[in-house]
Amino acid sequence: MKHAEYLLGVESNAIGNIISVAGQSMQLAIDVLLGHGGKIVICGMGKSGHIARKVAATFTSIGQQAVFLHPSEAVHGDLGVYSPGDPTILISKSGTTDELLRLIPTLKAFDSKIIAIVGNPRSPIAEFADVVIDISFAKEADPLGIVPTTSAIVSLAIGDALAAEIMHARGVTKVDFARFHPAGQLGRNLLLCVGDAMAKIENCARVSPENTLRETVVEMTKYPLGAALVIDGENFLLGIVTDGDIRRSLQTTVNIDALCVESIMTKAPKTIFLSAPLGDAIEMMESGESQISVLPVLDKVEGKMRTVGLLRLHDVYRH
Repeated sequence: MKHAEYLLGVESNAIGNIISVAGQSMQLAIDVLLGHGGKIVICGMGKSGHIARKVAATFTSIGQQAVFLHPSEAVHGDLGVYSPGDPTILISKSGTTDELLRLIPTLKAFDSKIIAIVGNPRSPIAEFADVVIDISFAKEADPLGIVPTTSAIVSLAIGDALAAEIMHARGVTKVDFARFHPAGQLGRNLLLCVGDAMAKIENCARVSPENTLRETVVEMTKYPLGAALVIDGENFLLGIVTDGDIRRSLQTTVNIDALCVESIMTKAPKTIFLSAPLGDAIEMMESGESQISVLPVLDKVEGKMRTVGLLRLHDVYRH
């Protein structure tokens, strides 16, 4: 593992040095990007092209119009994506990539401000750029010292940093972010609330502290959600009994009628409110010392906090 450990250390140190080495030029790049209300075009070839695609995807995910432009395809019709003044980010470790150099006169004709992320500040691409972000400090960390490792990671980190500044400057919120991620778990976490995924209380196992273990097992079999809510007559939450509680109890007793709910339930369990975002529920269920799979759901009913349902981790991810 010595080569892997060395590589990760070099990459980590390089990222940590970005601001001290390239912070001033990054600020100039931020000023260019924020000073133009249109889209951003990002170009690169080879590994730099993959990084450019990711940077473009990050920009669009925060609501900033951006496109990846393949340098070779650009001169065969893809230049139509440009509007006058659209800034361009060129990524090139050598700063001599032919396909990018051939684009520069055309970019100038589009009145495009060029931001160059390059490993050679005296390269031809750097010479023609309006802003040069010098990553020559990012020495490759592979055993041969030639594979795009550190340079790729640093370029990607710079792209993320530029996106973060745009987010801050334009006041992008979680709600804004969710608009661009309506599908997938990320979108569900931001757009849906606990009430959208929970099982309503009438579809949950419900017991009182006086119920026997046998009665609880019967109720949980009728409503197989992995837990029974322990409530009083007004749906005030007293505790919860989970499948795990049942199994542990059966290991210590042979007479399941000898145990009552009060002796095995978890009192004052973690709970979540009906209107909370699903993302908050996931964090609560997964971030503790031990993962929990069910959460009682509470809401204010006629001025009093009452139990209204049960949320399962399974339903959060399935919904």
